Parts: sequence; C-alpha cells; structure tokens
Amino acid sequence: MKRLYFSVLLSLLFSLLSFSQSAIIRGVILDEAQNPIEGVNIKTNTGEGTATNSNGFYELKIPYGVEITVEFTHVSHKRIEQKFNLKNGQEIEYNPVMLIEFEQIATVVINTNTRQSVDGVTSISPQMIRTIKGAQPGVENILKTLPGVNISNELSTQYSVRGGNFDENLVYVNEIEVYRPFLIRSGNQEGLSFVNTDLVQNVDFSAGGFQAKYGDKLSSVLDITYRNPIDFGIRADLSLLGGSIAAETVSKDGKFSGIAGVRYRDNSLLLNSLETEGNVEPVFADAQTYLTYRFSSKFHLNFLGNISLNKYNFQPENRQTNFGTLEDPVALLVVYEGQEKDKYQTYFGAFKANYFINDDLTLKLIASAYHTTEQEYFDILAQYRLGEVNTNIGDENLGEVEFSEGIGSQLTHARNDLDALIFNAEHRGDYKIDDESTVEWSVKYTHEDIRDRLVEYEVIDSAGFSIRPPRFSQPNPQPYTPFTGPLTAFENIKSLNFVKINRLQSFVQYSKQTDWNGHEIFYNAGVRTHSWSVSGDGISDNKTQTVISPRAQFAIKPNWEKDMLFRVAGGLYYQPPFYRELRDSSGTVQPNVKAQQSFHVVIGNEYSFQLWERPFKLVSEAYFKGMTDVNPYTLENVRIRYSADNNAKAYAYGLDLRLNGEFVPGTESWFSFGYLKTEENIDNRGYIARPTDQRLKFGALFQDYVPNMPDLKMYLNLVYNTGVPGGSPSYADPYIYQIRLKDYRRADLGISFEVVNPEKTYNAKWKKSFRELAIGFEIYNMFNNQNSITNTWVRDVYSKAQYAIPNYLTPRVFNLRLSARF
Repeated sequence: MKRLYFSVLLSLLFSLLSFSQSAIIRGVILDEAQNPIEGVNIKTNTGEGTATNSNGFYELKIPYGVEITVEFTHVSHKRIEQKFNLKNGQEIEYNPVMLIEFEQIATVVINTNTRQSVDGVTSISPQMIRTIKGAQPGVENILKTLPGVNISNELSTQYSVRGGNFDENLVYVNEIEVYRPFLIRSGNQEGLSFVNTDLVQNVDFSAGGFQAKYGDKLSSVLDITYRNPIDFGIRADLSLLGGSIAAETVSKDGKFSGIAGVRYRDNSLLLNSLETEGNVEPVFADAQTYLTYRFSSKFHLNFLGNISLNKYNFQPENRQTNFGTLEDPVALLVVYEGQEKDKYQTYFGAFKANYFINDDLTLKLIASAYHTTEQEYFDILAQYRLGEVNTNIGDENLGEVEFSEGIGSQLTHARNDLDALIFNAEHRGDYKIDDESTVEWSVKYTHEDIRDRLVEYEVIDSAGFSIRPPRFSQPNPQPYTPFTGPLTAFENIKSLNFVKINRLQSFVQYSKQTDWNGHEIFYNAGVRTHSWSVSGDGISDNKTQTVISPRAQFAIKPNWEKDMLFRVAGGLYYQPPFYRELRDSSGTVQPNVKAQQSFHVVIGNEYSFQLWERPFKLVSEAYFKGMTDVNPYTLENVRIRYSADNNAKAYAYGLDLRLNGEFVPGTESWFSFGYLKTEENIDNRGYIARPTDQRLKFGALFQDYVPNMPDLKMYLNLVYNTGVPGGSPSYADPYIYQIRLKDYRRADLGISFEVVNPEKTYNAKWKKSFRELAIGFEIYNMFNNQNSITNTWVRDVYSKAQYAIPNYLTPRVFNLRLSARF
C-alpha cells in the first residue's frame, strides 16, 4: 500500500507539472572569479521576484507571451537588466556574470555577513584550493592552516580537530556523506582525498558546535558542493607527482549538465626521498562525476559517482637514521628482506532527487552505496645494528657505525582483508515558513555489511633472545638460566569477523533570522536521533541502542559603529560506533560498545575592520568539550586501534584565532593561532594527555605577487605544531609512557607565472585557445626540517634500555607544475 500511495503521489505531481501555465527562467549567477553569488535580488517589472541561494542558483516564474524586463541587483555588484519574451511552458537558462567595482572587490571577498558567519562556518574559496598546492594537494592542504585543525603528516589527508581523532570528522558532497578506506596504517599508503578540487564550487568547514542537520560525529564537518556547469570547459593540471583533468558541459536546452574528473597520483618523488631505500610503487588513481538532469523546473535528478584504485607496493632494502647529539652521535642501520603489497579499491555511487513543490517547499530523496575491498599483505624481516658513529672528518669510514651497542631483528607479517558494503537511503526536506524562518528535516536508513579477516604477528629478536609480549606473565631469567617456556610472538592477532550494522537516523531543526531593536539576530535549534543494532556471526546480544542529540546556535550582529558579530553554539554530540570502534586490540568485535558522548560549548566573535584602507577580519572562538563513555585508542602514524570499551572520560578546551584580509592588495591571506588541551581518564587512574593533545598551533597562508608583473605570483604555506604524545611504543601503558614527538615545522613555497590570464585579451593566436595557462614550481619543506610521525624502538644489548629512533617524514622536495583551462 505504501508503494501504491507513493506512485499515486508521483503521478499527481507529474500531472500538475504538465499543465504549467507560465514560463521559467533559471540559472546560476557568478562573479568574475566564477564563484557563486548568494543573495542576488531578482525582480520583474510585473512584480515577480526571487533571490539566489547559497549556490548562486535561482528560478523565476514569469508571465508568458509578453515582454518582461528582469533586473538583477546586489549590493556589491553592478546591476544587470535583461528582457525576455517566452512562450507558454518554455524554460530557459540564463547565467549572467555580475561585475564588481574595483574598490568593492576586497569587501566582497573578506567583509561579508553571510550565512556562513552566523552559522560559525568557515568558507574557503575554491580558486584558492586549486591555486595553493602542497605535497598532498586538496582541501586538506588549506584546512591545516586553520586554527584547531592539525595535520602533522604531509603524506596524509587525515586531520584531527580540537582534540578529536581522524574518525570524528564528517565529510559531505552535495549533502551526500562520503567514506574513506579502513585499513590504511600510514600516510605512505594513502592516495587521493575523496574531494576532487577541480569539481568544487563551495567549501564550508565547521570545527565544532555544528547544526543538527549534520550527522553524529564528535569533531567537525566538511561540507562540499560540486558545480553545476554553465558552459563547456576543460581544466588540466600536470606535475612531477601526477596529473588531473576535468571536463564540464551543459546541453543546449539546459536540462542536462555534467562535470567529470580523472586524477592520477604517483608519490615516488616523495617516498624515494625518505631514509628507507628500496623499490616503491605508490600509484593512486580515481574518476569522479557529478551529473544533473532537469526533467522540469520542479524535478531534478543528480548522480555522484566515484571509482578509486590505489596500490602501494614496497620492497625495502636498507635504512640509516642518525640521531643523538653532536657529542654522542648514534646511528641505526637496518637491512631489510621481504616486501609489502597493499591494494585499496573503492566504488561509490549516489542518486539525489530534488522535488521543488513550490518556492517554499523542497523535498529530496538520496540513495547511495559504498563498496570497498582492501588488502594489506606484508612479510618484512628487518635486521638492525645500533651503535656509535665515526665523526672523524677525512676518515674513509665517516658516518658509519664502528661499535655496536645493540643488534637484533624483527619479523612482521600480515594477511589482512576487508570487504565493506554500505547502503544509505534518506529523505530530506526544507520548508520556508516566511522570508525569515525555515524548517529542515530528514529520515535516513543505513545498512553496513563488514567482512574482515585480521592476521598479524610480529617476532622480535634482540642479541639472540626472542622477546616475549610486553604483558607476558611468565618471567624470563635469561641469559643466566635457560628459559623453558614456550616461544611466543611479540604480537599475534587472528580474527575473522562478519558484522552487520543497521542504523536509523533523523533530525528536525528550525532556523530564524530577524531584527531586534535594530540588531540582526539569527538562531537555530534542532534535535537528532540515532538508533543502531549490531549483528553477525558469533554475536548473540544485538540489542538496539538509541541516542538523542539536541543542538542550538545563536548569533547577534549589534547595530554598532564597529562591525561585530557574536556567536554561541552548543549541545550534545554523540558518535555511535562504526565497525573499527567495535573491534578491540585482539580483533574481537564487542557489539555492546556505546556511543561516545560530548557536550560542546563554542563562543565566537567576528570583528571586521579596515587596515591600510583594506578590509580585514579577526575571528576568535573559545570552546569546551566534556566527553563521557570515551572509547580509548592508540594512534600510530594514521592507524587507530580502539580498546572497544567505554571505560574513559575526557575533556578538551582551547582558543582559536584567525586574522585574514588583504595583506597584499587583491589577495587573501591569513594567520592563525590555536591553543588546545585535551586529557582523558581511563578506569579512574587519573587524567593524562590524549594522543591528539596538540598543545600549540601556528599556521599561515600568505599570497603575494610582483607589483610590476602581477602575473608572477607566490604563496607560502607555514605550519608549526607542538609535539603530540606519540613517541612511546604502541603496546605501552600510556600512564607510564607520555613521551611526546618533536615539534612539527613545515614551510611550502609555490611560485607561478600566468601565461594566460582570464581577465586579459591577447593577440597571439595560440593564447586565445586557453582561458587560463600557468607554469610554476614548488618547494615542499623549504627549510628541510626533520619532522617525525612515530618512533621505532630498539634495545641496547648492554644496558637493556630502549632507544626511540625517529621515523622521519619527507625532506625538501622540488616539484614542477603546469595548469591550463580551456
């Protein structure tokens, strides 16, 4: 019966559409930089009117059979006037580009009071994302310069926000939640970010206190919008690290539009510069597309698709790491045998149907499927020598280990396979009550089917003696008395899990923007519910768990002489466990793990002002997060291993500051500072630093150009992070080991020359073939800082002490780049 009712409803809707007695104009309004303009007022001489949304999109019904004058106005752009005379039922697409007065450019870019400001959302220009490249280019390369966001591994696209870990961040593309692979252990194995920057139109980021319409995670939301093309175009990018190409098109009648991109990445240039030498083959490729078909002005169907094929093959040969002091230099020499072969294949597809019932009511239906097959295979034997280094200048053995203080070997083995299939079906809707009030809602069903085989062991031998596991109960009297107990691997994990998780989520929220005694007021209140159950082979207790998450935001822009905006946001945020959070350190699934809970309070201020007759903005946010039912974890490189037990509580608080503006006329730059303290209390043993306790953070993104040659541009991307507690062995008791890694310092420099600038005209025939053409070079880790991500622990055979050997990240690397748009 439900299917019958739904079919009848659809038939009625299509019948109504077929009897349209008006004409329709629709389109996307962009500025000169191809960015969408929100809030453009659109009026006709007969009284009809509308405005563009946050994506620059509009639809306007007009009378047919008569000449109508349509006026497009915006406070910061030049007025556009256009005449139309359409037939009954005719639909056309009109996509004007609104010009900006020269003196207004800075105001539009920096000094805005838009939806992002009142929502506490940081909006990043897509053009900036495509311009500012890095060792791992993408949205994350810009995020790492923001306060509260920490990335201490340039080979990784994963990030932590305000004390959270990598699993606590939501990512949406056109309201569709996207996922990443499960088994990746290090940044070396990571491929491309899911987000293809060539397809991006909007980038919004919230570091906490976000609205109920976003899902159940504890830390942040990255909300991406892909473009709806307005004409044909091709964009290409080529460098020593790989390349990308994207094409976009729109049909003559404007009903169909599509954009697609293909990317290829080879990190050999970066990985061959590491201390571990060998044969490495890191190849990553993906293809994405976003298609839209407008059956009518009321019904649009979209498709988002992605295929990603990533391979990482590594056959290490040797390594030498020098550390210690000038007076007491020490070196680690390692000879390897064996190899590693990893493969990650992911397939993602989603359909999104939009029903524009009228100007006030929109209904959406989203269905998506994500499938990943991953393998992690390696057998590597490492034999090492640890000793004093020859420092005699002129000696033929300079830099070699002359006296061994420790010798040993390590054998690591893995045969890990994972097959995950995730289905989502969601209904979303929004209803505009009036010009100031909106209600949004959603109901979403998710089914997760996980098949996981985990087989890992590690055998460590030091000076001829096999080392037992760190928690091995039987004492070892060697070397004075023979050991008669069984030989046991230092670490040995075997498990086979077939797990299914069903989830039902919903939310409803109300937003209102109004005036109060001349002051602009915005507030939002909503609530989410999330129910889930876990079942599978060997899982008998599969009771359903439910959490309720109320959230609210409030903002006020006082009617003061100074341009100020104040915000406060907060609520309860839950994170129901995903599969990895259910699997404990032995590989066993614990189905009764509860959702981690966090109480957020965020207080913010935005102060816009003029400096050097140019606009600037200072954004300040103070936050506190109180967490209960915490699931403790260890962090090694980018691999997270949970205890699968809600036996801890934690807190995080801090301050984020960001000053952005036109330090150089016509460009946007910013400087950021973040202070964070996060600690956890496991089994009531007392508070200690969490693995993500990144205490201080400084970031800067600076752009400049040569005044007499503005086509010659540069950017400087600076990051400084204090060390996190990650320098201890992964098996160690965190209450005994609180060793921190060294501070992370990195500077990336890029210089480019625009051979063809879209704002100029050229006489040369070959230049007329391009809309944009730029060449440049980049220096990654410009000052050649030795940053480390983890430590390798080896033993001194004499003192029985362990040495922490840093695993250094990439040194200084040079890259060439060519970018073009046709």
